[in-house]
Amino acid sequence: MELHAQIVTALRRIIRAVDRHSKELVRRHGLTGPQLVVLRSVAEAPAGARSVGDLAEQVSLAQPTVTGIVDRLEQRGLASRGRDRFDRRRVLVEVTAAGRALIAEAPPLLQERFLERLGRLEDWEQNLILASLQRVVHMMEAADLDAAPHLVSGPIGTEPDADVSAVSATRPRDGTA
Repeated sequence: MELHAQIVTALRRIIRAVDRHSKELVRRHGLTGPQLVVLRSVAEAPAGARSVGDLAEQVSLAQPTVTGIVDRLEQRGLASRGRDRFDRRRVLVEVTAAGRALIAEAPPLLQERFLERLGRLEDWEQNLILASLQRVVHMMEAADLDAAPHLVSGPIGTEPDADVSAVSATRPRDGTA
């Protein structure tokens, strides 16, 4: 196989791995990757709850996107909202018992496994990968596309049964979705 065909094949394998993992998470647990990221972030909060703004910053997604995700988690009984005891203007998100049970049975996200393996590489290897991927981004004229640090397919924050055919991203905390 020619070198350029091997490169395109490698890119396609990456896309397919992300898509497969996203679809499996939805099929087995009824959650999208970003929904699981948000749910875990709330569960890991030191006070047991987070405001939507804090949550958006923590998971690197736009606040309206996180609001939509929290809406869907709340509809499924996995999270709940309540007023802060000390500042009644603040609305806090908490994980329910059902949400904690789902977190316990959910698999690691693709990016968690990837980051673990990436962290084992030498700094020079990580820099080489970064430089190569940044070059690919420019070659694909994708440098101006918004991107969040989540390896998921489909639009971030959508319903689990939504079309998950393309890799998607959202600009962090800028109010766009």
